[in-house]
Amino acid sequence: MKIDEVVEKLVKGEISFHEVDNLLEANAAMVARRLALEKILGIGLPSIGSTVIDYSEIKNKNAENVIGAVQIPLGVVGPIRVNGDYAKGDFYVPLATTEGALIASVNRGAKAVTLSGGVKTKIFKDEMTRAPVFKFNSIEDIPTFLKFIEENLEKIKNIANSTTSHGKLKSITPFVIGNNVWLRFSFETGDAMGMNMVTIAVEKVCQFLEENFPSADCIAVSGNMCSDKKQTSINSLFGRGKTVVAEAIIKKEIVEKILRSNVNMIHDINLRKNWLGTARAGSIAQFNAHFANIIAAIFIATGQDVAQLVESSSGYTWTEVRGEDLYISITLPSLEVGTVGGGTRLPTQKEALSIMGVYGSGDPPGSNSKKLAEIIASTVLAGELNLLAALANKELGKAHAKFGRAMRV
Repeated sequence: MKIDEVVEKLVKGEISFHEVDNLLEANAAMVARRLALEKILGIGLPSIGSTVIDYSEIKNKNAENVIGAVQIPLGVVGPIRVNGDYAKGDFYVPLATTEGALIASVNRGAKAVTLSGGVKTKIFKDEMTRAPVFKFNSIEDIPTFLKFIEENLEKIKNIANSTTSHGKLKSITPFVIGNNVWLRFSFETGDAMGMNMVTIAVEKVCQFLEENFPSADCIAVSGNMCSDKKQTSINSLFGRGKTVVAEAIIKKEIVEKILRSNVNMIHDINLRKNWLGTARAGSIAQFNAHFANIIAAIFIATGQDVAQLVESSSGYTWTEVRGEDLYISITLPSLEVGTVGGGTRLPTQKEALSIMGVYGSGDPPGSNSKKLAEIIASTVLAGELNLLAALANKELGKAHAKFGRAMRV
């Protein structure tokens, strides 16, 4: 069929938007849907239709009922010096955002930490999780079920690992409430973030468990003990994705010259705002000033699963006054990132990853995603440092008025 014929059928309601993919090539289907929507709503969508994406590349992979794409301003911060096990050197970091002042803020922090020698980083844990929930008629069966898993652990690992060339099952941790059992599977996933990978593997294992232990009824492959796209204590305590810590010592003269601030005031604000204020507000695992700002901007720029910002931005900012200098560290228990798969394959996201030298599979496998995690943690530290300094200087509102509202101060 021709595009105009399909558009007419869409406007008349004779076919649904998802059915267009059966009638037209992917790029033509995208155009037809957009043109039909314009006619139905009586509006024009020329900017949404302007894109570099080849929709045949993302069909059945990244999005459905596609009508075009949106664009978000992309800036860079840096160079920021990272002294990690995987990220070593000076890096420019892409941030996609519509919030004025954010890039400028992080950039000033990056300058301060780089002039002070850079950021040290360590990854303490790297595993993606999925936790199915099983229902039993009686708790009497549960001890036998758990013993069966323990006795067949190697076989279960082989079943899980057979579904992927990159994933590797590391452990299974059980949790019991009444006649319900959650099995929290933890996997290595190489350079992929790995959520789909572990879901497929765990589904295969659940099938095996149900076949060999009939009283175990798998209710859902995700029982929320994973825990995906939710802020939870289990992710904060046990980690999910990469558990990353970054630290730096900012010299007194750098604090005063670059940040135009005071070491003691920054430390005092961190304690009273990030720790005491957060505790009083009743939040969990969010003892920081604005981790989400930086991580969201990097996630959008590099094609990460943006909804995983919820757990990825949980974390802690710690400061100490050391002599006349400022020690600052940030801890991200559940940073979920990848350099292959998902949105990383999109053209602009691929280029953004390339800016940091982390696109694709690393050598050895997994090293690129770890490198990206160390760069993100370092950038988060820089952004956190500068915001604390801005608060100490009472310049937060002025900065947003200058960069975010285009208004006179």
